[in-house]
Amino acid sequence: MTVATPARPRTPRVDPLAWLTTTDHKRIGVLYMVTTFAFFIVGGALAAVIRLELATPGIDYVSRGTYAELFTIHGTTMIFLFVAPFGLGLANYLVPLQIGAPDMSFPRMNALSYWLFLAGGLTIYSGFLTGGGSAAAGWTAYPPLSELRGSPGPGTDLWIVGLLLVSASSIMTAVNLLTTIFLLRAPGMIFWRMPIFTWNVLVTSVIILISFPPFAVAASLLFVDRRLGGHAYDVAAGGSVILFQHLFWFFGHPEVYVMILPFFGVITEIVPVFSRKPVFGYSGFVLATLGIAAYSMGVWAHHMFTTGAVSNPFFSAMSFLIAVPTGVKFFNWIGTMWRGKLVFATPMLFALAFMLNFLVGGVTGVMLASPPIDYQAQDTYFVVAHLHYVLMGGSVFAIFAAIAFWWPKVTGWRFADLPGRVSALVLLVGFNLTFWPMFVLGLRGMQRRVIDYPSSIGFDAPNLVSSLGTIVLGIGVLTFLSAIVVSWRRKVPAGDDPWGGYSLEWSTSSPPPEHNFDRLPPIRSERPTFDHAHPELTP
Repeated sequence: MTVATPARPRTPRVDPLAWLTTTDHKRIGVLYMVTTFAFFIVGGALAAVIRLELATPGIDYVSRGTYAELFTIHGTTMIFLFVAPFGLGLANYLVPLQIGAPDMSFPRMNALSYWLFLAGGLTIYSGFLTGGGSAAAGWTAYPPLSELRGSPGPGTDLWIVGLLLVSASSIMTAVNLLTTIFLLRAPGMIFWRMPIFTWNVLVTSVIILISFPPFAVAASLLFVDRRLGGHAYDVAAGGSVILFQHLFWFFGHPEVYVMILPFFGVITEIVPVFSRKPVFGYSGFVLATLGIAAYSMGVWAHHMFTTGAVSNPFFSAMSFLIAVPTGVKFFNWIGTMWRGKLVFATPMLFALAFMLNFLVGGVTGVMLASPPIDYQAQDTYFVVAHLHYVLMGGSVFAIFAAIAFWWPKVTGWRFADLPGRVSALVLLVGFNLTFWPMFVLGLRGMQRRVIDYPSSIGFDAPNLVSSLGTIVLGIGVLTFLSAIVVSWRRKVPAGDDPWGGYSLEWSTSSPPPEHNFDRLPPIRSERPTFDHAHPELTP
């Protein structure tokens, strides 16, 4: 880890107009990541209000209607406006660099994708400015709650329009990424030499193209029902609310892998570098990713066991089966670290925390894949805990790992390691204090999406611990933000490759030039930068 002090990089002049009109994939990637992180802070603030209300029995701080708006927009923010688009923003920045391309295939469409995303997010939040309030039917928006008689205000309409804009943005980005990966790889960069992160982005883009159109159809039909006299989900007029669930979850469960696969790739980039070993089972990682994508299309009714309208044995079997390729990834991560020279820098600590949290989320997911268990846990806080262990304990911890790992590449400055490592530990403690008690609440029968609960039936203590854990979680986020501020203010030069990275982005300057590369090293394996820096170790 010890390197000579590099020359101090020039701090580029910030030109706001240039950022607003840019078609450079790196700037667009940064815009995505900064914007989504801002949505994360807002969504976290909404969650803090929810936990404040639930800390003790009684309706103390917000009304029932406001509470419904808070949990609806919180879920919408974290899923549609933070985790998934952050992965696409990271892909925007890294994929051309990792494959040796000068830019994305369609730079102007890339810029349009970002602005559509931002417009969609602001449209969703604009519901708070209307007289009728924001959307309040839950982030899944099941009819009849989301039909006009259940949600008469304009907030739900703005929610639909905003998510359609976000969906269009995601589909355009997926097309752009796939075209870039297929057509703009550097000489020697065959598919079986691509970094695992790029492989995961490729597969994620395919999932987006298959799963997002059904959601657009579901949302459009809901809008037609609400404002144009349609009856797609109106049971009294021959419609079907189950149709909405099929369309939504044919998007919704693959969307889970849209939110996790890029971050599987992040962890697979980080663990080998800080284990000082090549990745264990490169082919296994790729095949497992392809397997997850294939199985993800056959598990949507995993969320519909209690409807009585689906084949529970088939979808249960598929849900069990999809755990196998995920298990392969875990064994390969462990195999990569086994007998390695582990370095516990900030990115590695977040990667390890990711593994611990996601393991709990995966095991409880297997539990919920069993219909008899799911019947008991359906719509309880057990499901809330499982979801957060997968998406926050998993994806969000990987996002923090990614920020720390690629910070030197994006900025040219070293990441402040001490506050970064402290934040990883505090976040791990705060996360488990917040969400582990929710498993207990779910097993005791507490329903999700409720503002109040009776006292003295076993809900009080877990709710209080969970709400106190939110405070620790907030301190951890603030500590991570302080690490970013310290890194930016100190501006300690990092050099082009401070971690001893493996993939191609570490072969160019930090930050990279507009055209990405002045020259490329020979590409003879999946870690060309390491091969070029250590020719004596290259077979």
